[in-house]
Amino acid sequence: MACATCSCSGKVNLIEKFPEKRAALDSYLSSLSIAADREQNRGLLIQSLHQAQEIFGYLPEEVQLYIAQRLHLHLAEVYGVVSFYSFFTDKPVGRYRISVCMGTACFVRGAGKVLDEFKRYLTVDEGETTPDGKFTLGALRCVGACSLAPVVTVNGRVYGNVVPKKVADILEDCE
Repeated sequence: MACATCSCSGKVNLIEKFPEKRAALDSYLSSLSIAADREQNRGLLIQSLHQAQEIFGYLPEEVQLYIAQRLHLHLAEVYGVVSFYSFFTDKPVGRYRISVCMGTACFVRGAGKVLDEFKRYLTVDEGETTPDGKFTLGALRCVGACSLAPVVTVNGRVYGNVVPKKVADILEDCE
């Protein structure tokens, strides 16, 4: 297990490598009403993780440990939240985060074929990032735009009525 102040695992420690990002996270965490009571601090965890992911781009173990220490929580509690919610990621993501909705309406209308076409074009599997760091491909359960099924999002932008032949156009929009 890595620690917050060194690189025990031999990996680059983002907390140490980017002092300006650490300062931004420290500033945010210092603005919270952190208490000695762990129960109260659990209520600050999700918003703290959102902020940290916004700052660092993802939540590697050393960032999770740093937040755990600041909120007086166990790393396992933090990791449990990160691994439970699909919004959070502990792996670097590409500049363009592509998500194919696999909810019932989208799935029935061909989302699986759309996802397969993205895999073919990008030569990555679901949950992976292209070697150049440009695209991360994922799936999600429901965007809430069922009337537009199948739906694809790219960095929050919604594309509706997507068919496999539209995949190239969506990727071209990312240029």
